[in-house]
Amino acid sequence: MFGFFKKKNKTEKSVEKIELSAEEKEALVKEQQELVVKAAEAEQANPIEKSELASLYETLGLNQAKLEQIDSAIESFEKSLDYKLTIGDGYKKLMSLYNGKRAEAARNGDDAGIEKYMGKMDEMRQIAKKVTISG
Repeated sequence: MFGFFKKKNKTEKSVEKIELSAEEKEALVKEQQELVVKAAEAEQANPIEKSELASLYETLGLNQAKLEQIDSAIESFEKSLDYKLTIGDGYKKLMSLYNGKRAEAARNGDDAGIEKYMGKMDEMRQIAKKVTISG
């Protein structure tokens, strides 16, 4: 009568993957190389400009994520957060990448990987709390 015990048809979530054209990929790679050079120069020239370095590494990480260079993107985002704690686009993307890595570890039955990325996601939540409280 009410259908309490009937199986519901689950619809598959479709994840749309945006394909980049060759020109877009080439432009991103070129921009990525320029950002690496700028970041290296900024680190050597004036290590006091931490917010600028954080911004450079965040942009670099976003580009690497678009090019599906996941491990490099994670490393760049982590460097960005080392220089300055923010909860912008880089924070959101890093959280998404950590979640993807955690899901991949779960599919592979890798308990250590699951634990590692759950811990990293907890650290990200702590960063959000710190930034929110400190304003």
